[in-house]
Amino acid sequence: MTLTYELSEIDSIATALLSKVKSKTLLFYGEMGAGKTTLIKAIAKALGIQDIASSPTFSLVNEYESEHGPVFHFDFYRIEDESEALDMGIEDYLNTNSWKLIEWPQKISKLLDSEVQKLELSVVDKNKRMLKIC
Repeated sequence: MTLTYELSEIDSIATALLSKVKSKTLLFYGEMGAGKTTLIKAIAKALGIQDIASSPTFSLVNEYESEHGPVFHFDFYRIEDESEALDMGIEDYLNTNSWKLIEWPQKISKLLDSEVQKLELSVVDKNKRMLKIC
């Protein structure tokens, strides 16, 4: 399924996406600037989280509380190999029934099981994005 949307529609796209995914582990693929973090912020808002500050590029993970329990937002852009994710305890996070929103999942692909939902984002133009739900 592919959706093309204006950035002004991102909140409704996030809500629709949550009703369509089959896993609480969402993998966000796309080049730098494709809108991964922006979509994750909208998803977090749809889950009832109010305090999204920024992407966890330096901390690797941010944890937020929602009415649905904890929500974990990972950004693995900066890691060099999967051992860094193991060192920060990724296996413990992956074994929870919480929402896990993962940017740059290709950096930890060997650690992920098949119970995930892959999402590919791409830029159509300055105000429009394409989202492919794989």
